[in-house]
Amino acid sequence: MTEILILYYSRHGATAAMAQQIARGIEEVSGAQVRLRTVPAVSSVCEAVEDDIPASGPPYANHDDLRQCAGLILGSPTRFGNMATAMKYFIDSTSDVWLSGALAGKPAGVFTSTSSLHGGQESTLLSMMLPLLHHGMLICGLPYAETDLMHTTTGGTPYGASHVAGADNKNPLSEEEKRLCKALGRRVAEVAVKLGG
Repeated sequence: MTEILILYYSRHGATAAMAQQIARGIEEVSGAQVRLRTVPAVSSVCEAVEDDIPASGPPYANHDDLRQCAGLILGSPTRFGNMATAMKYFIDSTSDVWLSGALAGKPAGVFTSTSSLHGGQESTLLSMMLPLLHHGMLICGLPYAETDLMHTTTGGTPYGASHVAGADNKNPLSEEEKRLCKALGRRVAEVAVKLGG
């Protein structure tokens, strides 16, 4: 089976909900399976100390998850137009994976959630692409063949899936956002299966 890693950080649950929809899209592709992983929060005062296993949700990612995947979909809430510190901290630790070339030539996609419609979704998606390009990954966006991109009044970009969570972070995923998340999962999985064959 071709395994696609969904690696995300979620503080209020919206990015986690997107990851679940992306996983459903991956599962629609014959020969593909999902591995869900997250990263621990980082303290602003000092380095955070977390248990090795989170209290709930998927396990924390390690570098073997990256080495073993056939494709990667990276997700983070937006923090001032950039990925959250927890995700950046993890990505910054992957020099050994970069040196080995383990991710080179594998497909990747990105997703994000913001509090407001103009909260930096596209700049966050672009910022998450940069380290993936340095790793030699092949970026898969969402083509306008996904017609929800033309009609959505919530999230959705050609750079990757996105969601508008609202100022209180309580907006559920819209139907368009769900479809675009699934489309991103399918797209990365289809490319990974083709490359693996």
